Amino acid sequence: MRWMTHNTMERLLLVTLATAPVWMGVPVWASLQAASGQTATSQTGAASSAPNAVAGLPAQQGVVLDRVVAVVNDDVILESDVDEERRFEEIQPYRRVTGDNTRERVLERLVDRALILQQAALEPEDVISDKELDDQLMTLRKDIPDCKVQYHCEADDGWKKFLNAHGFTEAEFRERWRLRMELLKFIEVRFRNGIKVSDAEIKEFYEKRMLPEYAKRNVTPPQLDTIRKRIEEVELQQQVGALLVDWLKSLRAQGSVKIMTPGEVAP
Repeated sequence: MRWMTHNTMERLLLVTLATAPVWMGVPVWASLQAASGQTATSQTGAASSAPNAVAGLPAQQGVVLDRVVAVVNDDVILESDVDEERRFEEIQPYRRVTGDNTRERVLERLVDRALILQQAALEPEDVISDKELDDQLMTLRKDIPDCKVQYHCEADDGWKKFLNAHGFTEAEFRERWRLRMELLKFIEVRFRNGIKVSDAEIKEFYEKRMLPEYAKRNVTPPQLDTIRKRIEEVELQQQVGALLVDWLKSLRAQGSVKIMTPGEVAP
């Protein structure tokens, strides 16, 4: 039963938060070109020395290196961000449902994440310690099936090979996961504090949602007292999720979000 597996804040918010968009660390040349709505290309012949040419790359006509796909207030999201987000999703042990990793869905998540990052910068929380990060990463290495079976990620070399296979260095992934933890902490502190689940709500969840599920499977249900804490956690998660969705809607309405169409120039 699905509600039995969603017993942590992290799994609930996985739909919205996975990692920060790469625009925070875009190379200088990409940032400048993105801000002006250009795409970086290499040119042939004499044109290869033009300002848009990138040193060290072979001169090929019309090779698009990156392009702006969205502008969120004053921050840009690039096509490479979408690709990197997809690769990051492949690493997560609790992946999204089929069809939720389309380019459009990924871009929408990056827009939401950009809005949250902008708010988090205004309300900084305590930083995530190295020990907290190390503990989560060690758990992650044990939770990803491919990581354990194919790469033997209990060993550091296996973990590095697994990350490299998905296009990340260990240092890059470490910092992305640290920021992910900081965003989860920001949302939990902002929305979860002050939410109370009443005994009546717990009882209603048990009687109207849990008991019918057990009856369908012809299984004896557990006593309410033995799973009260679990039900409370699920109810908290659902309330936080609803608040988060409403908050994101208000951020979009108050700010400026522009999704670019192919060939459109960034404002």
